[in-house]
Amino acid sequence: MIRQIWTIAYYTLLEAFRNRLSYLLLLILLIGVMLSGFLEALAITESRVLQLTLLAAYLRLSAALFFATYVVTSLIREANDKGLELLLSTTLSRANYLLGKLLGYFLLALLSGFLFGSLCLFFSDFLQALFWTISLICELWILISFSLLCATSLYQVMFALSVSLGFYGLARSMDSLLLLANEQFSVSSFSQNLIREFIQGLARIVPHLEQFTRTEWLVYQTGSSETLVAIIGQTFLMLVLLNSAACFDFYRRNI
Repeated sequence: MIRQIWTIAYYTLLEAFRNRLSYLLLLILLIGVMLSGFLEALAITESRVLQLTLLAAYLRLSAALFFATYVVTSLIREANDKGLELLLSTTLSRANYLLGKLLGYFLLALLSGFLFGSLCLFFSDFLQALFWTISLICELWILISFSLLCATSLYQVMFALSVSLGFYGLARSMDSLLLLANEQFSVSSFSQNLIREFIQGLARIVPHLEQFTRTEWLVYQTGSSETLVAIIGQTFLMLVLLNSAACFDFYRRNI
């Protein structure tokens, strides 16, 4: 069982490197450096802060778009090419296939996270850059798990990718929506309570990614180990929930 999982993970990583995805990650880094350097040259004051803020936001968004797109397209392409049917016709179980794919994607996110974090290390404190990097990896793991769930359930690239990115956007704005829900709207009391209850219900099942990978950790050194522990705990719960749902849905699917 363990050997099958590691074999799938190995070939998932091998596929990524053969598709020259490492070059794409390096290109993302290069573009980030050029954009932040250009903005630093334009800024009159607080140039270093502005440069780091742009760089951190760019790396975070680029990593999320990269992994959501790659996970969805690679899984659906493998299913359309009948590679999935060929694998499952052997002694490989569906659970081992999913776990192997997840492990491969997680390792790729781990490498990418440390690569992006090492760039921020040139502009910020080591400990804060480490907090930011670990939080970015946790955020990517959650997005990868949800993208895998969408890819194994929805079967269409654009639909699955749109849902994955929509989930990411919702999770990134969850704290803002909760704050908005507690404000006084210019509507009736019943409608206001209905909106508030709906948003609070969403907040119980959607991860609060707005608390992850915060730029102010790098700029103002406000990150702490307590915050990181809470993020890791939230990540663990979401990974268990999302991957259990993906496994359940994958087993009921006729292949």
